[in-house]
Amino acid sequence: MSKSGKSLEVQNIYFTCIEVLKKDKSISSKIFTIQEFEKYLLKHKEYEQLYEKLNYKNSKLEKLLFKKSDYSIFGILNITPDSFSDGGINSDITNASKNAQQMIEDGADFIDVGGESTRPGAKKINVITEVKRVLPVIQLLKSKNINISLDTRNSSTMEFGIIAGAKLINDVSGLNHDKESIKVINKYKVPIIIMHMPGNPKTMMKKNIYKDVTTDIYDFFETKIKEIEKKGISKENIIVDPGIGFGKDYEQNLQLINNLSIFHGLGVPLMLGVSRKRFIETISKESDPTKRVGGTVSATLCALNQGIKIHRVHDVKIINQAIKVFEKLNY
Repeated sequence: MSKSGKSLEVQNIYFTCIEVLKKDKSISSKIFTIQEFEKYLLKHKEYEQLYEKLNYKNSKLEKLLFKKSDYSIFGILNITPDSFSDGGINSDITNASKNAQQMIEDGADFIDVGGESTRPGAKKINVITEVKRVLPVIQLLKSKNINISLDTRNSSTMEFGIIAGAKLINDVSGLNHDKESIKVINKYKVPIIIMHMPGNPKTMMKKNIYKDVTTDIYDFFETKIKEIEKKGISKENIIVDPGIGFGKDYEQNLQLINNLSIFHGLGVPLMLGVSRKRFIETISKESDPTKRVGGTVSATLCALNQGIKIHRVHDVKIINQAIKVFEKLNY
């Protein structure tokens, strides 16, 4: 179908249709076959730039994230007493190191180290406490040649973490929490994951008011990317994360997951974090987060089938196996 022009390859996935969304007072939608859209494009040149962005190339992030395969797994390592799923289990540095090493053996490409809980309603902690939690772990993992990303919204923690060995920063506030963060990212030229979250962890579930959650978050990212590019951050260093569960209710989460492919139009990679999230409980009635692995697998494969290649998860071994089998069966 691709050879005959009936399908379009986008991020290693073949699509047979393109949906054009127009946002004004309301959202209008029209679906085209690939051949119909290419004819439509001849008369509507305003869509050319968006169309060309779908198959963005990013040699820097490809080299960093996809050394072993065409997808990348970030293993979650929370050095916190109060994270929603694994709070307290990594507070001891020996346990943290052991669990990180196991995730690497299970197929993780990066270990995402975080020292502040960002679950709904979580209270802000001071930066000194956060640094004291994460720095020894980063230093130890660095000594073992483990790739580290640092989950923080504080510029001081970012700088200490980068100096200690973190190769990538994951900011749940989307660079909105600490205005000095952009300066740190610029100084060290490291990749940055920009997540969408309205407000902060304490207020986000009161601020989930959207005209249309998918296009509103798309607009947020489009504006944010332009803004930080003007401040010196290279587009080659930008990854976005729609923030499943962060200021989104059950229906909003499902809408986002079902429409992830829209974000290819931004021209940057997308990370997805659905691991053990509460929307899985709503569907499955499973209240224990550690028993939501099946739901995590389903959501991950749904995203993979839309060309999403970066996945942040707790259960690395199971997710890695699921993706490997899924790819063999489908491709």
